[in-house]
Amino acid sequence: MALGSFIGDEQHLRSIFVLVIDPMAKAKRKFVCQSCGSVASRWQGQCDDCKEWNTLVEEAGANVFQMKHDLQSGGRAVNLVGLDSQIELPKRSTTGIAEFDRALGGGLVPGSATLLGGDPGIGKSTLLLQAAANLALSGLDVAYISGEEAVDQVRLRAQRLGVGDAPVQLAAATSVRDILTTLSTEKPPALVIIDSIQTMHSDLIEGAPGTVSQVRASAQELIRFAKQHGSALMLVGHVTKDGNIAGPRVLEHMVDTVLAFEGERSHQYRILRANKNRFGGTDEIGVFSMEAEGLSEVGNPSALFLTDRKEQITGATVFPALEGTRPVLVEIQALTVRLSSGATPRRAVVGWDSGRLAMILAVLEARCGLSFSTCEVYLNIAGGYRISDPAADLAVAAALVSALAERPLPSDAILFGEVALSGEIRPVAHGALRMKEAAKLGFSRAIAPQNVKNESDLKLSSFKTLANCVDHILGRD
Repeated sequence: MALGSFIGDEQHLRSIFVLVIDPMAKAKRKFVCQSCGSVASRWQGQCDDCKEWNTLVEEAGANVFQMKHDLQSGGRAVNLVGLDSQIELPKRSTTGIAEFDRALGGGLVPGSATLLGGDPGIGKSTLLLQAAANLALSGLDVAYISGEEAVDQVRLRAQRLGVGDAPVQLAAATSVRDILTTLSTEKPPALVIIDSIQTMHSDLIEGAPGTVSQVRASAQELIRFAKQHGSALMLVGHVTKDGNIAGPRVLEHMVDTVLAFEGERSHQYRILRANKNRFGGTDEIGVFSMEAEGLSEVGNPSALFLTDRKEQITGATVFPALEGTRPVLVEIQALTVRLSSGATPRRAVVGWDSGRLAMILAVLEARCGLSFSTCEVYLNIAGGYRISDPAADLAVAAALVSALAERPLPSDAILFGEVALSGEIRPVAHGALRMKEAAKLGFSRAIAPQNVKNESDLKLSSFKTLANCVDHILGRD
């Protein structure tokens, strides 16, 4: 390539792109998995990475260029600051929904991008419309862009929720170019809601809406607008059958906050969980109740998961679960049915890990001398709640022992502690916080591991091993 009469120093010459183009080069074919985003050179029925079937879709590729570029020159120097620099914390905008603000870490941050995922019909659009109406009534400019519903449909939902008079700006659009052009004509709104990101389409990328390249490009342009203009961006995301947010995994890395709206449609409650938050703590939850007029906050989540405990029932224990910084008391129910024939006993679990139940049963047999080999075992977490906290081991073990021996536990007692394979009851985090919450709700006893600080009025019974705790439950100590 001739440079002609170009005059410049050596540094400028090195900063020029030199493209060597093969005239015989063909467009490179690539097949992108719509589930995990992995790229393959040819189509195949199953993705090698995520093992999903029929998810590879061909996307247009570019010609192959051989580019030579010196990246050490011709760039723009960035401003470096010290780690101890004094910065002003961003001012949050509260949505008027305390449980929503709790999950966000205190409210919406200007220039932030939040991704909200959940099952169809769980209440994502309802929650965002209620939050948008509250912010608009407080004097902030809010734009609600729907790619799935017409404007009249959104208005009907707003009237049903009692927020039809809120000055929220509505639009039905799927073109990212049209949306950004509209938002840039006047003063950028304080909050932009996109429902949903899987319906957005960018004309800079080939492919149908919802594909990996389209979701990634659309989200990138919307996030860039939010960062440049200081608008808070809320993206609604679809989920797969496994409950994961559909589309490329990079979408969750691009946003600042990832919220998951969980719950069963057959149950009244909904849980808003923060899985990622660059402006607050993770694993914080907000609890809502689905009512005829929309989602209402639940100030005392434990009331949803605790039944009337005036009468003592065998196989029922109360466990203080910890969600972020919030203790939630839930009821664990166990039932054992002894079989007279030689049939294989069933093990059914709802709301807990079935593998962990098998471990607890093995420890009870090997370390405590109890036999469950001829019993069917059923375990349920009341209210449809799901527990992943290992501190629930002791409460589950106590419920199983109570059901097997048909000996009820005290209705005013809570239990928590992790059970090791050796039968040892290991301490767990935030034991004092769990007991304080139980004391507020009227409980007077706690069964827990040793070395737990008791900063409440609960009567504490500490045990080193599960065998000692079983003896206490059975009255043999």
